[in-house]
Amino acid sequence: MRVCVVGAGAIGGLMAVRMAAAGQDVSVVARGEHLAAIRRDGLRLVEADGTEEAATGIEASDDFAALGPHDLVILALKAHQIAAVGDRLAHLYGPDTVVVPVQNGIGWWYFERHGGPYDGRRLQTLDADGVLAAAVPAERIVGCIAYPAAEKVAPGVIQHVEGDRFPLGELDGSRSERAAAIATAFGEAGFKSRVLTDIRSHVWVKAWGNLAFNPISALTGATLAQICRNEDTRNLAAAMMTEAAEIAARLGVRIRISVEQRIAGAEKVGEHKTSMLQDAEAGRPLEVDPLVGVFVELGELTGVPTPTISSVYALVTLLNRRLHAARDG
Repeated sequence: MRVCVVGAGAIGGLMAVRMAAAGQDVSVVARGEHLAAIRRDGLRLVEADGTEEAATGIEASDDFAALGPHDLVILALKAHQIAAVGDRLAHLYGPDTVVVPVQNGIGWWYFERHGGPYDGRRLQTLDADGVLAAAVPAERIVGCIAYPAAEKVAPGVIQHVEGDRFPLGELDGSRSERAAAIATAFGEAGFKSRVLTDIRSHVWVKAWGNLAFNPISALTGATLAQICRNEDTRNLAAAMMTEAAEIAARLGVRIRISVEQRIAGAEKVGEHKTSMLQDAEAGRPLEVDPLVGVFVELGELTGVPTPTISSVYALVTLLNRRLHAARDG
C-alpha cells in the first residue's frame, strides 16, 4: 500500500514511522525545520518504553504534486490547517484513493453519508464555505479516531506517550473491503484497529474528552492528571460533558461509557499535556471550533442549552485571539 501522511507531527509522525517499519511505502508531507530534519536524518520515533525507531527511507516533501497519487492518504493536520492545503490534496488522489482523517473533535464530515434527518448538513463552525467538503469528497473518507497520545519533541523526532488504538469505519456504517484493508495495515504497524459500523458513536467518546480537557488545560496550564485530580476542574469537565451527552442523545448517538468513566480514563493517561495546551505554550493557533465551538452549534441545532460549554468556548476563543495577536507582533 502506498501511503501518504499529510502532517507528520505527533500523531501523523507516529503513524508514518510505524507503518514504514511494517513495510508500507510511506511518504510524508511536512515543512520547515521538521521537513529538513526528516530529509537529513529520517523521521525518528521514541516509543513510550524508550526504544527508538527511525524511518530513513520515507519520501518527505512540502510539494503535494511531487509526491503524486497514493492508495491511502492519512490526513493528520490540525483541523484548522486543512483548508490552506485543500486545493493541493487532489495531487495525492488516484481513482480509488481513500482518505482517513485523524483530527481531534467532531469532523467536518460528520453528517456526510449520515442517513439521518441532518444527512449532508454542513457544520458552519467547521466548514462554512464548503472548502473541506470540496477538497475531500465524502465518498473517499473512512472515518478514524486517534486515541494515542504523542508529542513532536524536536524537528524530526516524535515521542509516543501512550495508546495504540485507531478504530475506523465507513461513514454509512457499512463493512467494506477498503476499511478492512486499512485496519489490517494499521494492525501490522502495531496499532489496534477494528472496523466499526457506528463510527460516530466512537467519535463522540474521544471528542467528549477533547471538548473538556483541551480547553481547560490550555486555560490553566494543567495536565490531564492535574485536571482530573482537582475537584473544581474535574466538576467543570463533568458539566461540559453532561451537556454534550444530551446533544448526543438528541442526535441518536449512544455513548457507551459514563462521564466518570471517561474522566477516569483521562486521569490514567497521567501528566500529559493535551494538544491544545502544547499549541498554547508554543504560541500556535488552537483547535477551538472542532473541539469546543462545534458543540455550541450542535446544541443550537438540537435545542440543547450549553451554558457551561459556551462559557468555556468564550474564554478559550479569547485566549486564541491573544495568541494570534502575539504572533502578529
